[in-house]
Amino acid sequence: AGPKKDHIYLHLDHLPPDLLAERLPGISETAAIFAGVDVTKEPIPVLPTVHYNMGGIPTNHYGEVIRTKFDKDGNFSKDEVVPGLFASGESACASVHGANRLGANSLLDIVVFGRACANRIAEIAKPGDKIADGPSDVGFGSIAELDKLRYAEGHATTADIRSEMQSVMQEHAAVYRTTQTLAEGKTAIDGVVDKFKDVAVTDKSLVWNTDLVETLELRNLLACASTTMYGAENRKESRGAHAHEDYPTRDDENWMKHTLSYFDESTGRTEIKYRPIHYYTLDEDECKTVPPVARVY
Repeated sequence: AGPKKDHIYLHLDHLPPDLLAERLPGISETAAIFAGVDVTKEPIPVLPTVHYNMGGIPTNHYGEVIRTKFDKDGNFSKDEVVPGLFASGESACASVHGANRLGANSLLDIVVFGRACANRIAEIAKPGDKIADGPSDVGFGSIAELDKLRYAEGHATTADIRSEMQSVMQEHAAVYRTTQTLAEGKTAIDGVVDKFKDVAVTDKSLVWNTDLVETLELRNLLACASTTMYGAENRKESRGAHAHEDYPTRDDENWMKHTLSYFDESTGRTEIKYRPIHYYTLDEDECKTVPPVARVY
């Protein structure tokens, strides 16, 4: 339905109003706030969207962020810990789930690895420890970036760029992908990223400036969209949530490896590299490695 043919209608108006109020108060309220519809009289427009983004900042089992090093030929060399930097929860990729992620797994990510972070920090840092001196201009770059966007006088609104980004991702990087849609998607998302250079921020204040906040969020979203599209296009197999219709089976021989995506903010382009998986457990005597099997229903 709609001018873009991008949504369907969910009818609840056949149910009595008192039943909707009793059993579906949340849906009724959400529909009224975000779609402006009265569910007792009108259908709800439903648009497919992303449920969950898998992956994130790579970490070890202590929650320490790791940086991958490559040799002069671009091949994997080693992983190095970034001193003092930790990540856990949905921002992190501790890689205990492979390419599958469900709601309960998120609890494992934040509870288990959040605790691991705390324990590791307690080991390596003590209250009162001297912190190394930072550069004399530390933080100035962030302020400059903030002001650069706050005073942006382009011709494209944040809402328009964000809407186009959403359309590109829904059209070209949906749940079921093909070689053609992903290749077209790379070109399309590059074009959307380039438009951010011409963004306009109308509110120049520093108090409750939602226009600026949404523009900062869009800058981050564009990087995520680009790396998602590039990583998906490059992976010629199906694995977990990546369902490639031209490569319907998993290819462990060639693709049992992590995708590393590097987004260059100066050029607006993504570079893809890879690092090997750890095909072993922390204690093979206690728990042997579980070999991967095909997902069947």
